[in-house]
Order: sequence, then C-alpha cells, then structure tokens
Amino acid sequence: MQTESQTKVKIINADPSAMGLFGLAIVTLVASSQKLGLTEGLSYAIPWAIFLGAFAQLFACIQDSKRNNTFGTTAFGAYAFFWFAMGANWMIKMGVFGSTLAEQTDGKQLGFAFAGYLIFTLFMTIGAVEANKVLLIIFILIDFLFLGLTFDAFGVAPHIFHTIAAYAEMAIGIVSLYGTGASVLNAHFGYTFLPIGKPSGIFRPKA
Repeated sequence: MQTESQTKVKIINADPSAMGLFGLAIVTLVASSQKLGLTEGLSYAIPWAIFLGAFAQLFACIQDSKRNNTFGTTAFGAYAFFWFAMGANWMIKMGVFGSTLAEQTDGKQLGFAFAGYLIFTLFMTIGAVEANKVLLIIFILIDFLFLGLTFDAFGVAPHIFHTIAAYAEMAIGIVSLYGTGASVLNAHFGYTFLPIGKPSGIFRPKA
C-alpha cells in the first residue's frame, strides 16, 4: 500500500511598499514642480506619471495582492490608474490625440473625478491610522492634494486651492521618499533603522 504525502510550500514575497512609495514620490515631485512654477510644461511630466506614478504603483498593487494585503492593493492600484488617467489627460490637453479632443475638454469633469478620489482617500486615511505614522501623514497630504485639485477644477478660488494642491503634492513627494528609505533599510537591516511610527490603536487594539 502506498501512502501519499503532501508537502506545503509557503512562498514569501518581498514587501513592495518601497517601490510603490518611490513611484509616488518621484511623480509628485515632478508634478508639483510644475504647479509651483519651478518648471514649465508637462512634456517631461508625462513619462514620470506613466512609468513611475502608474506602472511602479501598479507593480506594488499586484505584489501586495499576492501578499493578501487588501489595503496596499487597493491604495497602490487606485493611485496607479489615477496617474495613467492624468498622463492621458495631459496628452489630450497638449493635442497629442488631435485638436478635436483638445478643444472639447471640460475641466469640471476632472473636478468630479478629483472629488471621487478625495472621498476615496478619506476612507483610506482612516485605514492608514492603523498602519504607521508615515503612511498616515502621506494620506493626510493626499487629502489636501485632492481637496485643492477638486476646488481648483471647479473654479472655486482657483489660486488658493491650486497653491494648496501644489504644496501638498510637494510634501507628499518628500515624505514618500522617507517612507521608501525606511521600508528598504528597515527590511534590509532587520531592525528599525528609520522610524515610521506605530499604529495609533484607535480603531483596533494596539499590538
């Protein structure tokens, strides 16, 4: 009589957060530089939006899905597709797809999209409360970014809200770079080399 034996294999994937945060950091630094008037035009912003803002975060989304991380999968995926859309929007605005599309744009449609992302980000901010302090700061800054983008797109005090969006976006880039470094070095050294802060323990008990 033969006895069948089963062997369970556990596959461990590396945490993709560093790659996702790095993509977010670079695209927000580039985009905010244009909003703040430090640079001009969007031609060079588009590649970074597509390859860093979109593809890098989409990669992180897929890898987080393999790790059964619903929060990371949803966050990285949603913002990845945001940057895909923004890259396409910029190309439409610049006439890449022809004058017909460029002439028929309505900025208020972006306002509705930004408003939807603002609501989404508010939900994700609640989740970030129980992640770590760095991620929480990033999500709060993203809240301000979409708040500014929404009102700017609808033409409500555009100068003020454009400025809010610009500075929030620059801050996102800076804090995300720190988060990238912390994620890589903490995992590499096996201890907290760069602190990221513990979960707040508001919505679930502290570990």
